[in-house]
Amino acid sequence: MKTAKAGAKQRELDDLVRTLGRDRLPLRKACMAGTRQIILQEIESKVKSTDGHNVIWIRGSPGVGKSALAASISIRLNDQGRHVIPFRFDRTRSTSITSKALWRVVACDLAYWYPSLRQQLAQGSTEVISSNIDHLFETLIEKPLSTLYDVSHEELPVIVIDALDECGGLRHDSSGMDDYGGLLRTLKRWVVVDCLRKVKLIITSRPEDRIIQIFPQSISTHVNIPSGNGVKPGDSASSDIQAFLVSRLNAMGMDETWIKEVYGYLIPRAAGVFLWATTVAEFLERNPKQRFVILKTREHERGAGKLKELYSLYSTVIRTSFHDLEEGEIKAATSVIGAAIFAKQPLDDSVLTKLPGVNTLKFIKDGLLPVLDPGPIFRFHHRSFEDFLLSKTFKEGFPHLSGVQDRNLHERQLAALCLNCMVSLELHFNMCNLNSSSIKNVAIDEPAISPLVSYSSQFWADHLVQIQRKEISMKAVEFVMYEKLLFWIEVMSILEKAHEVSAILKKALEWLRLAVCPEFVSCNTTLTLTG
Repeated sequence: MKTAKAGAKQRELDDLVRTLGRDRLPLRKACMAGTRQIILQEIESKVKSTDGHNVIWIRGSPGVGKSALAASISIRLNDQGRHVIPFRFDRTRSTSITSKALWRVVACDLAYWYPSLRQQLAQGSTEVISSNIDHLFETLIEKPLSTLYDVSHEELPVIVIDALDECGGLRHDSSGMDDYGGLLRTLKRWVVVDCLRKVKLIITSRPEDRIIQIFPQSISTHVNIPSGNGVKPGDSASSDIQAFLVSRLNAMGMDETWIKEVYGYLIPRAAGVFLWATTVAEFLERNPKQRFVILKTREHERGAGKLKELYSLYSTVIRTSFHDLEEGEIKAATSVIGAAIFAKQPLDDSVLTKLPGVNTLKFIKDGLLPVLDPGPIFRFHHRSFEDFLLSKTFKEGFPHLSGVQDRNLHERQLAALCLNCMVSLELHFNMCNLNSSSIKNVAIDEPAISPLVSYSSQFWADHLVQIQRKEISMKAVEFVMYEKLLFWIEVMSILEKAHEVSAILKKALEWLRLAVCPEFVSCNTTLTLTG
């Protein structure tokens, strides 16, 4: 009997998850053991306090370790039995990791931790799938939490939102700005609605003006992470960075005299920015002594403000790796790095090799090793490196690579990449060789849908709407819409993205309506770029 009841509860939760979706990224890597103890204790005491503000804002410059602190405090609270609901924004995933995704994830976790809310959330979830963010928040978060009036402070959830300022991505488009604005509207209710003021909310971000406006110090607790001139020799930030660097330098097998000289030079320049320390450690890894000499003789870049040392380090990485590229290599590096910036989500290596002029990624990945995440997904380790690539500092310092900032070029290449895939045989009937469409398929051959087909199916319209009609073959677009439509919908269904089909079609049809012209460029199954 107990087994049957447990099974029914699990099915109830599974149904809710399927309805709301679980677009959630894991938090970043936690702080190195033994570091950041003072600041973690401060945050923990703020969470446990019943008298202070319910919003705790961990804020600081890029690279000071905000994300690591969010991960560490989540682990500490979990270990103490608190109900922690973590969520991380990532501007490279701005089409799926949205404000709606945040509150849907929170709702799913509330259903898991508090069985009394499940029926209410299940009923509400069917109403809000396509509703606006304000109605979704009220239905899935505000109303359910208002019923937890008899739950003790220690049993209430703690919500951790990392990288709040990355919601909406690069915010080139109105959709990104709208998503960020909607998130801030819902967060503002956290400090004005009584039932929400009981629940602790931890956020991390840069100190952006719009966030300061809704969370001034009068109604929230600010935990400022010092950097630059705010970091003094011997304080906890410097000591923690020293511990990290000594550990990494020892692993390189260098003698103690050299290690002492290196960290004595590096720690003051890190200025409390853990990202600088981790990046410089990766940079030194390949040839420690030679690269240390390069670091000491590098020129400091101008115009980066508080990011001067970090941008200078990034410049050293680029200059060391890409100083003597041939014309073809410049084109390949520009295509790959630009695609990494403007793609709607991080791209698989196999996708990037299909960009114009890209035959290999080896020299690019080797050159960017200090700033890339490991693995087959081409992803920059930190947002600040993308900021550097889009900065005036980069454009002036590396004019031969300044094409990475040409958004039109990369949107055009990505649109072509997607449409070329979709008009080809890579997108075909019964992609996963399913035996029947009349039953629920529990085992789907996921590898049958390649990373390129997956990306193209989800984002072809997003790139299409950013370019003009003359820059792409209209026949290719028509071929997708008329000949491949059902195959595409099948893929979206297998990817559990069927609910996005309508919105994607609306984008494409609106673009077609504005772009339609009696002149059509002939197209077989290969898309041709012009210009």
